[in-house]
Amino acid sequence: MVDRGASALSLPDDWPAHPDPILALNRMGSFDWDLDTGLFHMDAQAHEVFDVRPDEYDGHPENLSARVPPAEAYRLDALVAQSMKDGSENYGAYFRIRRRDGSLRWTHTQGYIRRDETGRPRRIIGIVRDATQELAELATREERTAEDEARPGQSSVVQLTTAALAHARTVQDVIDVLKDTQGLTHLGATSLVMGLVEAGRIRLIAEGPEGSFVPGTLVTRIDEPYPMSEVVRTLTPRFIESPEEFAAGYPILWPHITDLDITAAAYLPLIVQARPIGAMGLLYSDRRGFSPDERDVLLALGSSIAQSLQRATFYEQEKDLATGLQQAMLPRTIPSVRGADVAVRYRSASLGRDIGGDWYDLIPLPGGRVGAVIGDVQGHDTHAAAVMGQLRIVLRAYAAEGHTPATVMARASIFLHELDTDRFATCLYAEADLSTGVVQVVRAGHIDPLIRDKDGSCHRIPVPGGLPLGLSAEFGSLEYPVGTIELDPGHTLMLCTDGLVEQPGADLDDGMRTLTALIAAGPDDVRDLADCLIDVAEERGGDDDVALLLLRRRGLDAPRSGGRLQQHVAPGDPEALIEARHMIRAAVRAWGATDRADEIELVADELITNALMHTEGSAILTLRVLTDSDRRLRVEVEDSSSALPRRREAGESGVSGRGLLLVDLLTDVWGVEARGGGKCVWCEFLMP
Repeated sequence: MVDRGASALSLPDDWPAHPDPILALNRMGSFDWDLDTGLFHMDAQAHEVFDVRPDEYDGHPENLSARVPPAEAYRLDALVAQSMKDGSENYGAYFRIRRRDGSLRWTHTQGYIRRDETGRPRRIIGIVRDATQELAELATREERTAEDEARPGQSSVVQLTTAALAHARTVQDVIDVLKDTQGLTHLGATSLVMGLVEAGRIRLIAEGPEGSFVPGTLVTRIDEPYPMSEVVRTLTPRFIESPEEFAAGYPILWPHITDLDITAAAYLPLIVQARPIGAMGLLYSDRRGFSPDERDVLLALGSSIAQSLQRATFYEQEKDLATGLQQAMLPRTIPSVRGADVAVRYRSASLGRDIGGDWYDLIPLPGGRVGAVIGDVQGHDTHAAAVMGQLRIVLRAYAAEGHTPATVMARASIFLHELDTDRFATCLYAEADLSTGVVQVVRAGHIDPLIRDKDGSCHRIPVPGGLPLGLSAEFGSLEYPVGTIELDPGHTLMLCTDGLVEQPGADLDDGMRTLTALIAAGPDDVRDLADCLIDVAEERGGDDDVALLLLRRRGLDAPRSGGRLQQHVAPGDPEALIEARHMIRAAVRAWGATDRADEIELVADELITNALMHTEGSAILTLRVLTDSDRRLRVEVEDSSSALPRRREAGESGVSGRGLLLVDLLTDVWGVEARGGGKCVWCEFLMP
């Protein structure tokens, strides 16, 4: 929920030691956000709103992550970024925080953007307050109003039915409203028949009760001697007041409905803008004749139903068009992947012509690897779908060029930012080597992946992440950490968009727990499991699209030759070094080189350390299997320096200088080769 404020806000000179007394009286906290330093200062009341103690918060906004759920944080970041980008002076929003006891509370914030003479945002000052009670009271008032409006007897039959029809989206919704609401009950009708005019014929879309279908009436011509055909031809209602009149007027139809004990009927043309779109018949078993008032009520009801049917027809046409457009932007086929079973599914939201920006993709990569992508562009319109289509193409291109997963994500973020659109996108990219089971994952504001084990148990895999695509380029934060997952044979990796997780009134974490339990209880086959999950999404409904990708690793009879893994290691990033060691151990085990595992890990670690110590940039570690006359594991470490490594004596007490000596002693062969403006140090180990 977002709102806009108009009044300015200024803080006292001695803030935050002495907060504004008016704000304090209204239990509002205040904050001062220095955009140059990134520090976010709060007064005591703001600390209370966020439920943090002064000793727990040092002015850095990331320290509030325990209180602000990720989905709420991304939404607020996007709102603030857009407000700064479009020149707004202020912004406002409702968001949820998680208090110390685990409960969720609604909070409202109002920020006022201060800019310098060039228009650049330099500072944001604002207020925060607990809005839980306010929203609860509003919901209570709306609920009471709805109950009052739905109470029988306070409106006419036409008004009640029209109110119910206002919520009908599809033609079937219209039929269900007429059959199930109090409208027909008050009218005393026994059954309903309805048809739509299509290409000069009338197609029956509703008839009842069950078993009353008249053969040959599913599709009828307008010139045939049936009551619905007559009212469409003449645009005039037909009121039949006795069985005798029915039998005399429609001798072909009457013998087929005598068992229904029909005593009267009213057939109404459904007219919109002087054009018949269909006809409706109400059949009665306990009355004869219609008074003038009853005829007026039925005519008014027919007009209301006609408008609803027209709206529903347009909705279904737009829905079909939107779904077709969305499907055209998704991959037409998913390539088969050696060593894996793959299933993808997409469910569009129930929003008529509005379409979302959810997408999935599966990208074949060199060396038998595969890239799996899931993403969601902000918004539900054709612009979101257009942005999605472009993002899907560039992500596929960057991955196919051989860039590391972190680079793929960073370049995609820059691309989206340079599109000059106000949309951002969440995304998760997983690059899997199915010969080893090592999966490298990069997450841009998206929900975490899930793994289903061979025994059916399912668990969420927390993956470190960066800002959504577009926002990371906007804020100059393009470093995406890479997480590593081991996918054993029989394990299934699941990627999905938040439409499968989010449920009205439920927290995102609760939705993930529900989804985890659902996957654990689902069938083993990935296609059946995907169908099961989409069926649940259909039953739940909702106004968000759902994209889903399942990848199950099959057991391989033997390690596959030609495997390749790559890891980017930045200087000063111990986590990346740990991930590289983890990848080495997994590859050595999967490729059958366990007898030399310690040697391979020691040499690779030495080469990475040398590259980081003696050059100014990052190191790129690559592992691959070579097969010709023998089978070898090759380790390559690439850096941006053209200076060649040289062996030097360490001396008896030296703590360095032994690196190349170790490489020479432990490897079967090693060397150095130029790579562009840098070099690559490589070595090989014979494998059984």
